[in-house]
Amino acid sequence: MIIKPVLLFGYGNLSRGDDALGPQLLNYIESHCNLEHIEILSDFQLQIEHALDLENRSLVLFIDASVTGIHAYDFVRLQANRDISYSTHAMSPSAVLDVYQTITKQAPPPCFLLTIKAESVELGEGLSPQAQENLAQAGLFALHLLQQATFEFWLTALNKFQPDSIENTRSINPSKPLSYADKLLIPS
Repeated sequence: MIIKPVLLFGYGNLSRGDDALGPQLLNYIESHCNLEHIEILSDFQLQIEHALDLENRSLVLFIDASVTGIHAYDFVRLQANRDISYSTHAMSPSAVLDVYQTITKQAPPPCFLLTIKAESVELGEGLSPQAQENLAQAGLFALHLLQQATFEFWLTALNKFQPDSIENTRSINPSKPLSYADKLLIPS
C-alpha cells in the first residue's frame, strides 16, 4: 500500500449538527481538490490507534468543529502533548502526536489543526446556517493550503495571516487557537 504524503483527518459525529463540520469539510475537499498526494481519513473521534496513521507522512491536517471558536475557523500548528485526554476514549490531536512519538521514538510529522466554529451540536440536527457559512470559509482556506501542501507554505500561511496583537506573541496552545480568518485573502 502506498502512503500518500499529506493526511487530512476530519473527525466529528455526522448525527450531531455542527459536530459534523470536520467530515463535511473533507467531503468539500474531495470534490474540489486533486487527491493524488492527499489521503482523506474520517472518524467520529480521535483514538490511540490513529497515531499509526501519522507514519510516513510529510504533513498532517486535523479538522474539527469547535464550539469555543471566536472566528469562522482557526488554524494552529500542533505539538505533541500528553494531556488529560490521553487515557480516554476520545483524544486530542496533541495527545495523538504524543502517542506517535512514544511508540515510534521519533518526532511526529508537522501537524496542524483547522477548527471550524460550531453553533449547535444537538443530536439529530443538521448544520446550522452559521456553521454552513463557516464551513464555506474554511473550505476556501483549506483549498488555499492544499494548492501548495508543504510545511514551509503552511508555516508562512500561519504567520502571515495572524491578527496583529500582543496575544500572538505567546506560544501556540492547541486549546486556544490563534485565528487569522479576518485577514485571509484567497487569490482567485
